[in-house]
Amino acid sequence: MYGKCGSLLDAKQVLSKMPERDSVSWNSIVTACASNGMVYEALELLENNSTPNLITWSAVIGGFSQNGFDKETIELLVRMQEAGFEPNARTLASVLPASARLKNLKIGQELHGYITRRGFISNPFVVNGLVDVYRRCGEMVRAQKIFSNFSVRNTVSVNTMIVGYCENGEISKAKELFDQMEAKDIVSWNSMIAGYVENAMFNEALSLFQDLQMQEGIERIDSFTLGSVLTACAHIGSLTKGKAMHSYAIARGFNSNPFVGGALVEMYSKSKDLLAAKRAFDEVTERDTPAWNALIAGYARSNQIEQIQNLLQEMKNDGLAPNLYTWNGIIAGYVENGHHELAFRLFLEMQASNLRPDIYTMGIVLTACSRIASIERGKQVHGHMIRCGYELDVYIGAALVDMYAKSGSIHNAKIAFYRISYPNLVSQNALLTAYAMHGLGEEGIVFFRKMLRVGYRPDEVTFLSVLSSCVHAGSVETGQEFFSLMEFYDVRPTMKHYTCMVDLLSRAGKLTDAYELMRRIPIQPDSVTWGALLGGCVIAGNIELGEIAAKKLIELEPENTGNYILLANLYAHKGRWRDLARMRQMIKDKRMHKSPGCSWIEDKDHMHVFLACDKTHERSEEIYGTLKNLAIHMKTVI
Repeated sequence: MYGKCGSLLDAKQVLSKMPERDSVSWNSIVTACASNGMVYEALELLENNSTPNLITWSAVIGGFSQNGFDKETIELLVRMQEAGFEPNARTLASVLPASARLKNLKIGQELHGYITRRGFISNPFVVNGLVDVYRRCGEMVRAQKIFSNFSVRNTVSVNTMIVGYCENGEISKAKELFDQMEAKDIVSWNSMIAGYVENAMFNEALSLFQDLQMQEGIERIDSFTLGSVLTACAHIGSLTKGKAMHSYAIARGFNSNPFVGGALVEMYSKSKDLLAAKRAFDEVTERDTPAWNALIAGYARSNQIEQIQNLLQEMKNDGLAPNLYTWNGIIAGYVENGHHELAFRLFLEMQASNLRPDIYTMGIVLTACSRIASIERGKQVHGHMIRCGYELDVYIGAALVDMYAKSGSIHNAKIAFYRISYPNLVSQNALLTAYAMHGLGEEGIVFFRKMLRVGYRPDEVTFLSVLSSCVHAGSVETGQEFFSLMEFYDVRPTMKHYTCMVDLLSRAGKLTDAYELMRRIPIQPDSVTWGALLGGCVIAGNIELGEIAAKKLIELEPENTGNYILLANLYAHKGRWRDLARMRQMIKDKRMHKSPGCSWIEDKDHMHVFLACDKTHERSEEIYGTLKNLAIHMKTVI
């Protein structure tokens, strides 16, 4: 009695006064300790008991499992069997959740075999636990087989399958199962809404939430519902809907909940409203690490770098230590705002600490390396990925392809691509883009045709890359063929696709066709498209279309010196010196200057950036002295 009521001291006193202690009394005190979180005291009682039985072992194992000691739970199961006791259905129902949380498929399969041999497959608790093991390990085919053949169709088992399908990206199967449920509880609704959010189907999540609000007989919407809905609002940038949810949360007292508060902070942070984010954060009564992470990431994303150290100190003052997700949020904010050096420095600090960068960290840092075209730093990150076993991941592989391509090494980009275990459209697009980036048009066209033969369905990115390849290859007919294919694959051309076609036709001298295509574009051509046409006019010496394109460009970008210079070059090419003089005078009157060229080199982990005629570098005297010596040497050789 005392044990079940949580009065362990009274229970122990009663036990100590008992003249004879039988197995029932020992099991009662062990169960009391285990169920009240005192698992190691329960284990000590078991070890001091000269005659423990199956109930004693099951109580201790259940306590360890319920309190999250998953590895210890498995170890205790082994010890129990070594002591001569075989687990029953109750023991297995405790061990299976521990195996599921560990995502240890091997142990799960061994337990499955034992369950089948001993005839426990008819026990609903054991079967649900086994389904949970397979779904957490991503083995949804096996989970479905057990669910269909052995599971009792109740709300718990169906909810487990819905979560499993959502976690593994099979959202349509999850929704089909959800729709088949006759009696849905709030967990069912929450699982489906959260599944939509996890699979980036944010509008569907909000639509399902509206359906939930119309339901009768469903328990009240809880903090998990609101947290998922607020996350959806944050991702689609719907501040209006998010504020409505915030009001809903305040009316029902959920605004002080850490899960809801964290989601509110994330939503306001993504909308760059840090004041509202801080207010939402301050309303949380018991602030946890995820809530702090959301706030810190928001400040990093809003480029409030100077505030981050203060927030980290406040977090520590709350008794919480920054974790991997804290640093990931800061690094992501640095990269988003162009602070690539700071991002890489923080990554190095993480490596020197006890925190091990995860696959998400690797993806962010690779993006930083790509944007500064730093192949040496990219190689450092790549080496770390190899040691951690991340490079075979399809998304990391695609990021590596992108990094090497932008750093000038198509050779390494191809090596990274062919090391991907299970390539998908994202990785295919990465290599296709790399070919276009390096001007390898013919290779890009061949690769695209191979993609179609294998069965990939191209998207916007695919077509943009292959059309760029056609531009570099000068393949007009092939480009027109691929542009026509977009309709077949239900891909609507964007301005970038039209610009590629205009550029392709213009470079080939088909200026009239290019201009006619521009007139048919359903959206207003931008400066890049007109620039492509003007570039073609300069090459072909077409004054008439060149002046039309230049006039449009000057309307769109009146301060862009390059547009005036292109038109001046066209006049010079055709010998129209009076018009050339007029353009030069216009540039002079407007006090316009051409933007200087920029280049950079990487030397010993340091990036050196130079502009044309630049003398701001700390070693400029040494550099110009060397250039002068080289010039003298070349003249001497000649």
